[in-house]
Amino acid sequence: MDFFADLTWRGLVNQCTAPEQVPSWLAGGRRTLYCGFDPTSDSLHVGSLLPVMLLRRFQRAGHRPIALVGGATGMIGDPTGKSEERNLLTTDQLAANVAGIRGQLESLLDFSGAGGALLLNNFDWMQSYSFLAFLRDVGKHFPVNVMLAKDSVKGRLESTVGISYTEFSYMLLQAYDFVYLNQKHGCELQVGGSDQWGNITAGIDLARRMHGTQLYGLTCPLLLKSDGQKMGKTEKGAVYLSAAKTSPYAFYQYWINVADADCGGSLRFLTELPREEIDALDRSRAEEPHVRASQKRLAEELTRLIHGDSGLAAARKATEVFFGAEIDRLTDEQLGDIFADVPSVTLVRDRLNGEGLPLVDALVEAGLAKSKGEARRTIEQGGAYVNNRPKTDAATKLTPADLASETVIVLRSGKKKYALIKLA
Repeated sequence: MDFFADLTWRGLVNQCTAPEQVPSWLAGGRRTLYCGFDPTSDSLHVGSLLPVMLLRRFQRAGHRPIALVGGATGMIGDPTGKSEERNLLTTDQLAANVAGIRGQLESLLDFSGAGGALLLNNFDWMQSYSFLAFLRDVGKHFPVNVMLAKDSVKGRLESTVGISYTEFSYMLLQAYDFVYLNQKHGCELQVGGSDQWGNITAGIDLARRMHGTQLYGLTCPLLLKSDGQKMGKTEKGAVYLSAAKTSPYAFYQYWINVADADCGGSLRFLTELPREEIDALDRSRAEEPHVRASQKRLAEELTRLIHGDSGLAAARKATEVFFGAEIDRLTDEQLGDIFADVPSVTLVRDRLNGEGLPLVDALVEAGLAKSKGEARRTIEQGGAYVNNRPKTDAATKLTPADLASETVIVLRSGKKKYALIKLA
């Protein structure tokens, strides 16, 4: 299967400006393309992973990707898909966000060598552009009626919020990025999510008006669940690529819990698994859905891609702990992440010293037993666990040696009823 046919099979071609030309054009030589990333946070999220992986696919097919971080456009804010004006970020916030995103992109694309991918920041060429010069050079090529017809602008104009001149001008900045990258780096193709179609075609039109140049655009679908909601959204917020914002365990668990209806698309969009394996996983979901082979493979591939082998190993270990494996050498942060929804009680650390804290008292204070009598029966009947190790002696005392991490002891009653004791 050729490259464009593979993109199409994976469902990654949503819109294309010249569908009859682009496949053969791509097959005809090494092309330079770009995708922009808005630095609204110091980390990309799961939704951003799809266009990053699209750039990665192009690079592996022999093309040269440009990852453009919007240090300049980030100061304005893209109105696309937004129902109200964004809060403007400070220069320091933007710089920190750009640095964070830069590191993540460098882990997913190959920037080495003279022909490697490029990582650019549009602030570098926009910071010295005066307002008057930009209006004369770029603004005069934008018919206002065309701008008003763009969905990102039209929707806001029809709302009660409206749109400021600042956000209205965003389209000019992104369009000029495409022209600049074409002139300086020979970039001829812009890719992005389907919500960027208006901005992409604006850049193509600007290049034609300014230089008579033919450029191309291609969009991929947005990463949505089967019910139309965005993937990567949880009750606790977005699922980020940064381990500091979303731990490897939480990232792994997100994909382990993806619904069957969303697995096939995720495997095609986000992994580099071959068609034969994805087809086999499709059959497995239909014939043996309880095995959850697709979810396990998806979680494994994406966690390794984003967090490396060590991150995947940590995520697997944490998962085993939650399902009863003995707890050993974990950190407070890891335990807090694994048992995020488990009740906890904070006790004075000194209670572990001397003779120690009676396990009977600990079970009661942690809420795993209503009385000391119930706690003793739980222990004697083999239903009490400390750090997932069974305790059958009702006289057991907890000491500093029972800490599962720096300050936490994990108690369990029965198979699934957990509580944490945090020592202050």
